[in-house]
Amino acid sequence: MSFSEFNTSDYQLIQNDWEKLYESARKRCANERELEVVRRAYEFANEAHHNVRRRSGEPYMLHPLAVAQIVVDDIGLGYKSISAALLHDVVEDTDYTVNDLKERFGDKIATLVDGLTKIKNVLDTSQESLQAENFKRILLTMNDDVRVVLIKLADRLHNCRTIEHMPEHKRDKILSETMFIFIPLAHRLGLYGIKSELENIWLKYKEPEAYADVKAHIDRNILEKGQEMQEFVEPIEEVLSKAGFSFEIKQRVKTPYSVWRKMQTKQISFDEVYDLYAIRIIFDADPKSQESERDQCYHIFSIITGIYRYMPERLRDWVKHPKSNGYEALHCTLLSNSGVWIEVQIRTRRMDDIAEKGIAAHWTYKKQGYVGEGDYEMDNWLNSIKEILVNPDVNALELLDIIHNDLTLAEIYVFTPKGEQRSIPKGSTALDFAYMIHTQVGNKAIAAKVNQRLVNLAHVLNTGDKVEIITAEDGKPQHDWLNFITTRKARTQVQDYFKSERKQTVEFGRKTLENTVSGLGFTCDEKTLQRLDVAYDVESREDLYYGIGMGTINLSNIEEILNSSSRSRLSWLRNVLRLDHEKAPEQKAQPSAPVSAFSVATCCNPIPGDPVIGFKAPDGSVTVHKKSCPIAEEIAATHGDWVVVPKWQEQSDASSSFLVRISITGIDRMGLLNEISHYLSMVMGMNMRKLSLSAEKGVFSGYIDLYVNSREILEKMIKELKAIDGIEKVSRIEL
Repeated sequence: MSFSEFNTSDYQLIQNDWEKLYESARKRCANERELEVVRRAYEFANEAHHNVRRRSGEPYMLHPLAVAQIVVDDIGLGYKSISAALLHDVVEDTDYTVNDLKERFGDKIATLVDGLTKIKNVLDTSQESLQAENFKRILLTMNDDVRVVLIKLADRLHNCRTIEHMPEHKRDKILSETMFIFIPLAHRLGLYGIKSELENIWLKYKEPEAYADVKAHIDRNILEKGQEMQEFVEPIEEVLSKAGFSFEIKQRVKTPYSVWRKMQTKQISFDEVYDLYAIRIIFDADPKSQESERDQCYHIFSIITGIYRYMPERLRDWVKHPKSNGYEALHCTLLSNSGVWIEVQIRTRRMDDIAEKGIAAHWTYKKQGYVGEGDYEMDNWLNSIKEILVNPDVNALELLDIIHNDLTLAEIYVFTPKGEQRSIPKGSTALDFAYMIHTQVGNKAIAAKVNQRLVNLAHVLNTGDKVEIITAEDGKPQHDWLNFITTRKARTQVQDYFKSERKQTVEFGRKTLENTVSGLGFTCDEKTLQRLDVAYDVESREDLYYGIGMGTINLSNIEEILNSSSRSRLSWLRNVLRLDHEKAPEQKAQPSAPVSAFSVATCCNPIPGDPVIGFKAPDGSVTVHKKSCPIAEEIAATHGDWVVVPKWQEQSDASSSFLVRISITGIDRMGLLNEISHYLSMVMGMNMRKLSLSAEKGVFSGYIDLYVNSREILEKMIKELKAIDGIEKVSRIEL
């Protein structure tokens, strides 16, 4: 922020945004008294931020106005939340206190602003590890009033919209935090529009080339397919109008992030993304009809499948079984006359409001007396948050992992022996289900019956399973349960049971660690243990052993930790990397040790030319990841003070090479393998480490591991390989 006198243009910008907000607030407020509170909040905030500017140079007041606009338009909150959004930075950035706001605007608005201020204080701290405390603060405020989190999401969205004005190291921290925390929260609270926009901004700055390429493909496709979509919609409009429905049809195109994500996870090209388009049929449910909302959705489904063929396996009934964030709709996929599969989403007006505005829309309909299945799912999750916060032994980093998993895990539906439906995270075991039923059922569980078949407690459940837990009076938790349980509740209950056996748990953890380390060919000496103390962020050696014994410390990445530590002295990387110190002038807590060495993270294997982010350890070593690497996202979200800005040298050392893997598929023919290997080794002069290709029924597929000097060379190689007769697809994949 900076201070300088406002000019006429500045005052006009503020006035224009205020007039726009005022019109939106007028529609939302119940009466003139509520609207007057919003007006007073605007005037108070405008005076408090007078002559204050953002990094971009524009008046600071434009930010709270924009946040309030998101709160009313995109989330649908009322006058207290709109007022709190306008005031959300006053306590943090001026001499006014929460008590000052309480006197002027009442307890509730002041409490909302206080919650927002506390979150901001923790987010902005540069003290090591405190970033994780942010999540605990967010959840604590959610426990008191979920509106604090909704306003914070609006604040984060506007900050991301203007993120180009941030220095790169701070931009990386904010975007990683956004992907790890705020995007899952937006999804969990049903705010689809906010979630999608945050994802697109993340991609635009984390993978700028990929974003530009995918967006260009989408824009080009819209121009080509626009008329085709209209021809698909017209017959649907005609038959629904004849049937007497009051409705509107909206067309939706997949966002650049969702297309990119699908291309990454399924290793496909843009042309293979078949669900690029969807249409939404949004209709006014007839309250006088004897048909339920679900039956009315199916009525529309029966009409439109009379003119278009549908794909039975793609039918999704989210009305009977709403998603865990309250989303309700009937999805089907229809075949257009031109041979393109198009997803059709059928929703009532109420369902559409909830799909766009999430939990806030739930409240509105509850006040009107409507309680649906989606409300039950949302309330269930909010209650589970309270359970987590009750446990005083869960530290901030552990809590972060627990909630992140709760936010991001997909759910399946299973049934009790009496036929009651229960939702549980995908990947859950029979033992997880036992603890979901009751703690004592879990503690005494010895086996399970799934669909009448006897299975062990580690059996992974699937949607539709009927599950019965078998217990024994002398049954009790076992240490090895921590190796396969997946849900937070089950893990917490087992850990609580073993707390009285800490000594045995520590010894169990020590032996587990020694066996694991020696099994990987390393020596479990003091030097190795010190590395692990730092890597797992423990205060004492006993905590390390205890965490392993309890299962709170997962050793799945220990080989990477030990290998990267042994490689961290590869000084040759100095020839291809440097730190951009000019971009990080504000990092007061940056470790003072000079850069001793760079190492390339084995989880994502970046190469020169990839957008990268670095993390500097206290000893001065810097580990370099791709900006889009999920591991890097988690580190930046929880340890933002470690972030540095590495840059690839323009003239990198030609002798430096980096391991990459490319996937390759095509039509098999005589001599193709020789042609591929000849091109790579003789023409491109590349060193191949491994080649694994197999052919079946005339089609071949596989991968090649090889060393390259830069992303530019890799892209040239991929382009040339695609030109070889018979090769259908070549793409870079993770090792």
